[in-house]
Amino acid sequence: MAKEKIAAPPEQKHELRREVSVWGSYMWGYADVGANTFVALGLVMAYAQGAASLVFAIAGLTYVLIGLAYTELASTYPVSGGGPYYTLRSLGDFWGFVAGSGLLLAYTIDIALFAVASAGYLNFFMPYVLGKEIEQFVIAFGPFQVNWLWGCETLFLILILIWLNIKGIKESSFLNEVIGIIVIVLESSLIVLGLIFAWKPELLASQWINQFPTFKSFTYSVSLAIISFIGLESISQAAQETKRPATIIPRTSLALTFSVFIFAVSFSTLGLGVLPWQRFAENVDNPLAVLASSFPLVGLIAGPLTAALGALILFISSNTGIMGASRLTYSFSQYGIISSWFGQVHRKYRTPVRTILVFSLIGIVQTILSFLTPSVMETLAIMYAFGATLGYTLVFIALIKLRFSDPYSPRPYKIPLNLNFKYKTLKVQFPILALVGMLAVGTIFSQIILTNKIGRIAGPLWVIACFVYYAWYRKKEGLPVFRSAKHDWEKEQIEVLTSAEEFDLLEQYKNSLAERDKKRVRLK
Repeated sequence: MAKEKIAAPPEQKHELRREVSVWGSYMWGYADVGANTFVALGLVMAYAQGAASLVFAIAGLTYVLIGLAYTELASTYPVSGGGPYYTLRSLGDFWGFVAGSGLLLAYTIDIALFAVASAGYLNFFMPYVLGKEIEQFVIAFGPFQVNWLWGCETLFLILILIWLNIKGIKESSFLNEVIGIIVIVLESSLIVLGLIFAWKPELLASQWINQFPTFKSFTYSVSLAIISFIGLESISQAAQETKRPATIIPRTSLALTFSVFIFAVSFSTLGLGVLPWQRFAENVDNPLAVLASSFPLVGLIAGPLTAALGALILFISSNTGIMGASRLTYSFSQYGIISSWFGQVHRKYRTPVRTILVFSLIGIVQTILSFLTPSVMETLAIMYAFGATLGYTLVFIALIKLRFSDPYSPRPYKIPLNLNFKYKTLKVQFPILALVGMLAVGTIFSQIILTNKIGRIAGPLWVIACFVYYAWYRKKEGLPVFRSAKHDWEKEQIEVLTSAEEFDLLEQYKNSLAERDKKRVRLK
């Protein structure tokens, strides 16, 4: 029998600093989620056709449920690690690892996908700079057709982000905040200008009636559309570096959830009322720039401005991928899921420099491999959706389980619609919307596997490769592979609330534990 022991490494000395403000917390999420429409619009339109608005709305409602779940969990457990941490705490080490492998895939793909997309929007200016379209830089490489210039641009952007993240959370958060406010203003302006100068409701209605997709294309487009909303995890990943997280996280998460939903549905509805869906499908690398260029009167300015805007927001979205991967693996290194080597924090910058370098390198490898496929954007999008929906499904299960296993931790925010009943000697609130969310995300996850070969093969292979490392490391350390090492969650929760300076919640938590202990004594 494997020897069980405490998983947290005793040598950890340097911790992450709480540097992220309320605006910084919002922009960490918006930088990731808000950028997704710039990527997804063309990909989704290629399959959703005239039903694109409905597809974005369905994916968006699922995202709202995900947002509500993360709001509760991140404000209750303000530590780095996000969904995998909640899963580890509720379902055990193995399932925490499974959730982590999925979201780690999403984060590393995030680095690649959004850097590729950022370069794609920069390439909108290619005809003006070099007098050529980006498609003219494709070369034959054996059986592959590779766009070498686009690939080199992408790798250069990733290298810049690696340097930025090593410098520190404060610097990279500041980048998000500055660029993010510009993006929000310009996105809002783009919608208003489009509705005033270019939107034709009869074109929207015509495409809805005459160009509705087949059921197979519709379901596949929903699985693609979910990438428009993935990224809320970033707020929870930065929870351990957020000031007063129990107060800040509910505000930022809810604001982010509904603002991104509005933007995604608005852009798809605007697009179908301005151009045929085929135009977006033909320009998956910069669909919003094409949309803005078609506006009468203002198109000559709006098009280039939107291209620059897209490049900026996608650049900082790729930045959140590096941040998320590094903070997730930093958290896992403390709980015996991966080696403590990954958890070392730089003495000067106080950032997990080793995880930043290792997983950014994985993102670079994924970028190179994706350029060898027929559609670099679609390949990365499917892998992104596979990893995220796998992790999100387990997060909903974790939320339900934690309501039973840890009713003592104060919850500054609770997901709505709860069913009250008694469980043993406890009064438990069962979250109905969490069950609905689990079924919705699980359905999208199954569609990704059933409808796409890359998702069906490459996704599980990634999880298997991660499991090989996980099993090897756990065996080497004398930890069980399928069972959990010992964790003192109550002691950790007290330390977390103390570190976060959430003293009111800390007092509530200690009082709840004291009441529980009194009941146990009376029952003996």
